[in-house]
Amino acid sequence: MDAACRLTGEFTLRSGQVSNEYFDKYLFEADPQLLARVAREVAQLLPPEIDLLGGLEMGGIPIATAVSQLVGIPVIFVRKKAKEYGTAKLAEGPSYDGKRVVLIEDVITTGGAVRDATSALREGGAVVETVVCAIDRSPGDANPLADVGLEVRAVLTKAELDVARAASRV
Repeated sequence: MDAACRLTGEFTLRSGQVSNEYFDKYLFEADPQLLARVAREVAQLLPPEIDLLGGLEMGGIPIATAVSQLVGIPVIFVRKKAKEYGTAKLAEGPSYDGKRVVLIEDVITTGGAVRDATSALREGGAVVETVVCAIDRSPGDANPLADVGLEVRAVLTKAELDVARAASRV
């Protein structure tokens, strides 16, 4: 996955941070074999007794959909903000009021999008305690979402990807 999606250059992240590398998750999400591998790994990290998977717009949606097919748990598609027309929903799919929702995200750095989605879903009655991501690129061992009481479970961390990259250069 690292070779398929790590780009080098100068990139501004959602958080506003500037990085010399970028994990273009759409490169693995668009590849059916890589997406299936990621979905299998994400499925292994799901906590027990959940009602819904919450795929975050946009990168979390393909992963959540693939995981849903594997484990048989329905999925909601969580927008960055509620649409302003039609049903004006924040999340498309079944009702999440009173449901235990595990968020699915592609890459987490500071957790801004996850934090926003968690707050909005909780306001709508969801019980959100865990987020599972493909890549956690947050610095160090600190949980970037501890302030909102979320457990972060990652398929891969930036540190693990860095080790794998270094080993492949040997």
